[in-house]
Amino acid sequence: MVTRGEAKLVGIGGRSPGRPRIGTASRCAPTASATPWWSPSGEKLRVAGDDDFLLITDLMSGCEMRNGEAAAVNINNIVADDIYRITEQVNQTTKLYDRLKHRKLGEYRDTPLPAHTRQTILWYADKHGTSPEGYLMRHPRDPSQTYPAYSLSNQWKRIKASGNVDIPEGLVIYSFRHYFASNCLSHGTPITDAAEWMGHRSLDITFKIYRHLMPGSIGRAAKMLNMGLAA
Repeated sequence: MVTRGEAKLVGIGGRSPGRPRIGTASRCAPTASATPWWSPSGEKLRVAGDDDFLLITDLMSGCEMRNGEAAAVNINNIVADDIYRITEQVNQTTKLYDRLKHRKLGEYRDTPLPAHTRQTILWYADKHGTSPEGYLMRHPRDPSQTYPAYSLSNQWKRIKASGNVDIPEGLVIYSFRHYFASNCLSHGTPITDAAEWMGHRSLDITFKIYRHLMPGSIGRAAKMLNMGLAA
């Protein structure tokens, strides 16, 4: 669990830091083979909107959150330096915190928390504060209400219309969540782990969507089997 005071650790000399940037060294660092659009578009895109947009895109690309789950991010759900516990989402119909998709009330899923995503969460909390319950994102005009889905949608439309960022054809907000999967799978993360982290209803869904990111798995298996047979 992280307190408000710990959020200041991302500053320098006690000052509020500037917008966090993605680090360069990482087991799941962005690569062209994983997602061609990320570099250089990804870095420019994540900082093209306001702080809310940056936080959401970092949570989607770094922690595989759905839009509604990112809107319900809570600083108390950092259960370890590298683990975030996703416990709820903002229901787009009721505008209230609700159970996760494909989960019963009270169920959760733990997901990897990259250092740069953790830094963004702490930076945002230090700059904007949290609700008494620890929620980071709130309605821009009424802090007592949840973050509205239309705010994210409107920002996305403005960013696309501005022409300041080269957005590849077909790229949507949800592509940031797809980036998480492609980044992990292209670096050898087992698809069973990715499916669990992403909260898919079944492994079949993950396999159908992302199987093409593991084109070398059969070849690698053949080499390993051959090593065993030749021993």
